[in-house]
Amino acid sequence: MLWSVSPFGEAKFGIPYALLNGVNIYLTFVCCFVANILVFPVMNFFLQVVNRYLLKWYHYKKAAIFVGRRTKAGAGKNVEKYGFWGLMVFVSIPFPGTGVYAGTIASFLFGLDRRKAFFANAAGIFISCMIVWITTLAAMKGFKV
Repeated sequence: MLWSVSPFGEAKFGIPYALLNGVNIYLTFVCCFVANILVFPVMNFFLQVVNRYLLKWYHYKKAAIFVGRRTKAGAGKNVEKYGFWGLMVFVSIPFPGTGVYAGTIASFLFGLDRRKAFFANAAGIFISCMIVWITTLAAMKGFKV
């Protein structure tokens, strides 16, 4: 679960790590999915409340602008054009930089409704978790033969 909450791996790393360490396959999926979903409300609170105060500091502001620009570059056109569906597809792609952290930042930057953004992120996380889970299980089966 800790890898799934981490911005360095999210469920893309948490699921294979748990499965390769012998955790029940269904428990792995549920725990990593739930842990990844819990990132959205925490990040949303951070962006809505804490971020406002931290932007007063130069180094934080510089880092926040860098992250915001990268997120806009990665998700910008799709989220701006397609809204909910663009955000869901962006989050569902299991590549580095396309998870719930970037999805939450993108929804904040583009001013998407929080409720719609949550459901877009949740659906994207579910699809991403399914892809990683099935791929990992298939690879593990292939390694055992």
